[in-house]
Amino acid sequence: MADLAIYDTTLRDGTQREGISLSVNDKLKIAEKLDLLGVNYIEGGWPGSNPKDMDFFNKAREVKFKQARLCAFGSTRRPGVGVRDDQNIRALVEADTAAVTIFGKSWDFHVFNALFTSLDENLAMIRESVAYLKSLGREVIYDAEHFFDGYKSNPVYAMETIRAAAESGADVVVLCDTNGGLMPWELEETLEAVGRAVKAPLGIHAHDDAGMAAANTLLAVRKGVTQIQGTINGYGERCGNANLCTIIPTLQLKLGLAVVSPEQLQGLTKLSRYVAELANIVPMEQQPYVGYNAFAHKGGIHVDAVSKRPETYEHVDPLAVGNRRRILVSELAGRSNIFLKARENNIALLKEHPETKVVLELLKEMEHAGYQFEGADGSFELLVLKTLQAYTPLFKLEGFRLIVEKRDNGRLYSEATIKVRVGDQEVHTAAEGNGPVNALDNALRKALEGIYPALKEIKLADYKVRVLDGKDGTGSQVRVLIESRDDQKSWGTVGVSTNIIEASWLALVDSLEYGLICRRLPGTELENVKGVLRQLKTDILY
Repeated sequence: MADLAIYDTTLRDGTQREGISLSVNDKLKIAEKLDLLGVNYIEGGWPGSNPKDMDFFNKAREVKFKQARLCAFGSTRRPGVGVRDDQNIRALVEADTAAVTIFGKSWDFHVFNALFTSLDENLAMIRESVAYLKSLGREVIYDAEHFFDGYKSNPVYAMETIRAAAESGADVVVLCDTNGGLMPWELEETLEAVGRAVKAPLGIHAHDDAGMAAANTLLAVRKGVTQIQGTINGYGERCGNANLCTIIPTLQLKLGLAVVSPEQLQGLTKLSRYVAELANIVPMEQQPYVGYNAFAHKGGIHVDAVSKRPETYEHVDPLAVGNRRRILVSELAGRSNIFLKARENNIALLKEHPETKVVLELLKEMEHAGYQFEGADGSFELLVLKTLQAYTPLFKLEGFRLIVEKRDNGRLYSEATIKVRVGDQEVHTAAEGNGPVNALDNALRKALEGIYPALKEIKLADYKVRVLDGKDGTGSQVRVLIESRDDQKSWGTVGVSTNIIEASWLALVDSLEYGLICRRLPGTELENVKGVLRQLKTDILY
């Protein structure tokens, strides 16, 4: 099999996903990360479509890529316009990239109903555009848009379009499943016919509207395709593009095809989350290989087996893609869950120790009451420490009062008054907020920051409320999950109550206390936590 080339179109096709809008600086940063991953081509955008993409190409000239070739994207010339006079073609030339990708119509339906031209003129557009760009010394990649739909409609004409590109000098002819409805068996039959008719190297560009993009791409590789087009996290219009975060590790770890180095592959999870962060998209937790839950184990039998031989329930080593194993705790947990989860959080318990059983039973009772610790590592660790009687809370709540008032101007006004005790010191203060929970958070921080100044570094990153059982209407039990972070890590905490304020308070207190524990502040009870745990019997070690 010929060497495979990975062609990334996150910066162009990926940005067509609803909700994604990358700045020029965002695109430059992602391009550099893609280069570090080891992709061969980075499609930077369509310079003829908007000023931002042209600005990107101008600035990208200053970037020294280690491996990747930057590629400008555009269309063939327009009907009835000379190739040298076409604005889109001129913009491609001005982008000054070594490689250029142009797309043309393969489906006669599109020729008649989108271009409003003849079949012969469409062929001339393809030939002249490819030949002109080749005459300028550019590497030309031809994307045969809607090829598979075109082949179903008029196989003879669809073949003529890609032959026109190949005979005009296209370096690669990419077959596009633009509507994303292709089935694998259809792809296999079509590729066999194309392979007999066209001698140019072939590529595949799949969309995921039928959930087949990754499967079709991998099958195309097995049928001899040498260029793979896709996006990080599968971002793209409608249901997205072929997901390179699934395809690259599958090629590497399942098919034995070294498309990137092992060290580069280990950076895949980090890259996936980096792109999601810049795109302001919540990472897909269930995403294969790189998802937060890709190597998460919940069932007690599964966890016990994984603790002995990871391959019992893991198809690859999570470290190979830069991910990590996670042990979840829930009402389905066994002792192995508690044992491994505690070890994951730097608390080593003996699996058969009585304290482990105590933690397990308490955990199951709390989950039955509505708690969920799968996304609340901070609350879980505090639960273990308190059950072992190895931790004293940092403060004692004497009481709080909340006022929510709607005033004449129509705005809601929220104020929290709080009284807490730290040792012999009592602090009584008040603060306003955007809502009752925010006001309570502000008041608590105001009361404690003079004693625990590191609280200023702890930020609330996310706040979720879920109604556990709606049968009681507004009096139903609710679960609050809070995600917090500082400059070192992030963690989750949980609170459950029929009162949303109380549930929020429980999660909030865990969040701040756990954050302070992690920072191990001097001059407080925190510095004694590790020592207390060490003083426990040798069965339980920190």
